[in-house]
Amino acid sequence: MADQAKVKGPASYFPSIELKYQKPISHWLALVEGQRHLQHMEIVNWLKTEHGMGHGHANAIVAFQLATKA
Repeated sequence: MADQAKVKGPASYFPSIELKYQKPISHWLALVEGQRHLQHMEIVNWLKTEHGMGHGHANAIVAFQLATKA
C-alpha cells in the first residue's frame, strides 16, 4: 500500500468543517475573503457570531485563507 501524505495544519480541519456545517470549504474561504479588511481574530469572531462556527474551525479557515492570500 502506498503512503498517502497526511494533511497537516489548518487544512486538516476541512473535512470536519464541511461535515459539521454542510457547506464546502470554498464557501467559507469566499466569506473570509470578503472580510479581509479585518484582523485575523476579528474575522474568527465574525465567523463565530454570524455563522455559529466553533473557535477552532473558524481559526483554521481564517489562518488558511490569510496564509494563502498573503
